[in-house]
Amino acid sequence: MFEPDIAGGANPAITSLVPFGRALFRCRETDIDRASQSLGIALPREACRSVHGGALSALWLGPDEWLIVGTARADGWVSNLSTRLDGVLCSLVDISHRQIALSVHGPRAEEILASGCALDLSIAAFPVGMCTRTMFAKTEIVLWRTGPDYFHLEVWRSFAPYLEALLREAESEA
Repeated sequence: MFEPDIAGGANPAITSLVPFGRALFRCRETDIDRASQSLGIALPREACRSVHGGALSALWLGPDEWLIVGTARADGWVSNLSTRLDGVLCSLVDISHRQIALSVHGPRAEEILASGCALDLSIAAFPVGMCTRTMFAKTEIVLWRTGPDYFHLEVWRSFAPYLEALLREAESEA
């Protein structure tokens, strides 16, 4: 998945992740199977779940809305997806430049996130692969658990410094 490389040494629990390609995808329920086949990834139908396959991940954001995250952020990547979706009635909007990704990871990840997020982030309540739109303090984020101690956060670029400062403050507290 999209976990940071934290091998060796004392690394901070909050890191910026490499740039990803991102697109918001919407389609009717009757077109989900066809869109999944065209994209090469089964769009999750269960609320708050994600699917990872190859270079793409799909995060369920609503009954007809997914965040598509691609590991390769080449110019025109959304055009390539759009070409693959030819004939599928849908909306695909490139939001790669709107958002950035942060990772909160390690044994204190849940505690750090609990400082500004009211969700129960225990592994039992928020298992690996779960994702949701939520608030961290006063900032909307997409929160995605990619591993037992790994969380991927998507945030609008303009709110990223605020979010990162709050996370680092929580990280520094004993």
